[in-house]
Amino acid sequence: QVQLVESGGGLVQAGGSLRLSCAASGRTVSSDTMGWFRQAPGKERESVAVIGWRGASTYYANSVKGRFTISRDNAKNTVYLQMNSLKPEDTAVYYCAAAESYAWTVSMDRYKYWGQGTQVTVSS
Repeated sequence: QVQLVESGGGLVQAGGSLRLSCAASGRTVSSDTMGWFRQAPGKERESVAVIGWRGASTYYANSVKGRFTISRDNAKNTVYLQMNSLKPEDTAVYYCAAAESYAWTVSMDRYKYWGQGTQVTVSS
């Protein structure tokens, strides 16, 4: 099994930046596709960004493309989400999740392991 813990959330003004971290424990996640998801008030949970086990394949939702960057450091067993040019509509609880080893997917129902989430609030 794997345990995931998100950190780095907080309150920022529009146009600011945050870097979220997802620390994995229990086993290495270097072979797992990792994703960031978010749920805003009154909305369904949605995919934000996904990174493959090689770290070369990535996916971004259109709403964050060009502003967010997903990366991973396998030596630290950690995945990051760099968020720049934040907008009020980015306000949500952000979740880190891991899929089965070597399984590429952007669908949240394919992810087996989830963190508790971290709150990101962007003020205008």
